[in-house]
Amino acid sequence: MSRRPKRKPLPQTPFGARVESFAHDGRGVSHVDGKAVFIDGALPGEDVRFVYTQIRRDFAEGRAVEILEPAAERVAPRCAHFGVCGGCSLQHLAEGAQIQEKQALLLEQFRRLGKVEPEALFEPLIGPHWGYRHKARLGVKWVAKKDRVLVGFREKASAFIAEIEQCPVLHPAVGEHLTDLAAMIAGLSIREKLPQIEVAVGDVRCALVFRVLQPPSSEDLERLSAFGEHYAFDIYLQPQGPDSVFPLHPQTPPPLTYALPAHGVEFRFKPTDFTQVNVQINRQMVDRVLELLDPQGHETLLDLFCGIGNFTLPLARRAAQVVGVEGGAEAVARARENAEANGLANVQFHVADLTQPQDQAAWATARYDKVLLDPSRAGALEVLQYTKKWQARRIVYVSCNPSTLARDAGVLVHEHGYRLLSAGVMDMFPHTSHVESIALFEK
Repeated sequence: MSRRPKRKPLPQTPFGARVESFAHDGRGVSHVDGKAVFIDGALPGEDVRFVYTQIRRDFAEGRAVEILEPAAERVAPRCAHFGVCGGCSLQHLAEGAQIQEKQALLLEQFRRLGKVEPEALFEPLIGPHWGYRHKARLGVKWVAKKDRVLVGFREKASAFIAEIEQCPVLHPAVGEHLTDLAAMIAGLSIREKLPQIEVAVGDVRCALVFRVLQPPSSEDLERLSAFGEHYAFDIYLQPQGPDSVFPLHPQTPPPLTYALPAHGVEFRFKPTDFTQVNVQINRQMVDRVLELLDPQGHETLLDLFCGIGNFTLPLARRAAQVVGVEGGAEAVARARENAEANGLANVQFHVADLTQPQDQAAWATARYDKVLLDPSRAGALEVLQYTKKWQARRIVYVSCNPSTLARDAGVLVHEHGYRLLSAGVMDMFPHTSHVESIALFEK
């Protein structure tokens, strides 16, 4: 029986390196003895000393232990837990430099993966850098050795929950009360059977969804309800899958809502619905999409990956007709409810898996004046085969993954005859390596 060869022990002595660039996950990239090394905590332009954390055949990973020559953009992290908590990766980089690095990464991906270059760049969309997260999924863990509950994000490169007291990037209604939340859970009989909390903050109300692996006792229910009453949280329980979520306190809470005042629409959503985490950037993003698509009163638009109608409804305020398509039936139901609540009758919504062929769907083979794409990280490659049937003069692509945006941009430009007129980034997730971007294509 063959055995795996034992890995050589990692060198314990720090090595020196000059950091050349950023990796897509926010680590510094250097080369030592011809091998790429991804160094956590290092910034481009810095001379550092680092220790190896992993060595593989083609690359290695490390952690900076001393900054010999700091970059001009290096700043002191605001959060005391930075470096341990995995929620943020860029707090040591000045806020203006963060968005510039993300723009540079987007352009590099366009060139390398799509073999395209935008003719112009948008000014980055910038919003609040702290307290911006209105949606989050927090881990929960009862640690018997510490006789306490931990609530927060995972540690860097670890399954353990980071031991944090507060989170400055979370909305203050939640981020400033993590220790109160942990103390309440510690008093529950099911404290070892509560692994996760979903956070959803609307314009007016804040909801917490507790994942419970066994039924709470009557005392637990009272404790959870009292906590919600004291801190003005709507408390929900989730005993099984997402469809099992139900309200505990109040028993019939008003819906969560967020508004786009510039476009005269308000959305109702459930705590587990997908909504953008950064309300201010979302408003700017919708404004930019409307500006770029410039819908006219005689035009029909297609909105793919439409979710609960975040773009569809503002577009419908100005277009003759908007067709929204989304893979989740629950999201489409919410989109229809929101259209009705906002008095919009010129919208159609369809449930469709956009990773699969849609040859039999009438919406897929119809003609549209303009198209909006807002896919998940996987991109929109499969649905681009219908581009020739749409014959749209203009396509706007909103992306949460610059790699798949660049790949799809190459398809639109090289296979379907579009020009990449302009592109840019949006600071949806400050202090993280997440890159949100937008691109405009025209025939």
